[in-house]
Amino acid sequence: MVIDSIHFTPLASFGGGLLIGLGAAVLLLANGRVAGVSGIAGGLLRPARGDIGWRLAFLLGLLAAPLGWLALQAMPPAQIDHTPALLAVSGLLVGLGTRFGSGCTSGHGVCGIARLSPRSIVATICFVAAGFVTVYVMRHVLG
Repeated sequence: MVIDSIHFTPLASFGGGLLIGLGAAVLLLANGRVAGVSGIAGGLLRPARGDIGWRLAFLLGLLAAPLGWLALQAMPPAQIDHTPALLAVSGLLVGLGTRFGSGCTSGHGVCGIARLSPRSIVATICFVAAGFVTVYVMRHVLG
């Protein structure tokens, strides 16, 4: 196995993971809410009274985080090798998957596993397995 030392960022990745875990823990302890991004965003479509502020703050924080990173370091260059149509279809399939799976990878993988939720553990295993199969098929079967 070869490690790409230019793009190997263990300290930044560890720090990002700590911040995600801290944010999820604060949201759960302060609001009693799970930090599943799809559920938080989806809750804005049919908001309950008094439920909009924390959802907007959470989502705005997600959007503001890259700006904070820019204050410390340049963003890595983005490279998109696929057509806008493929990206749109992919996004729709991910959205559909979050509906079928009753949540997204952040809700199940970060928060659900931390709470030892059996449903989240199974869902995360399915997410990872589907990712392995997809990469294998795309790289080795379809070329």
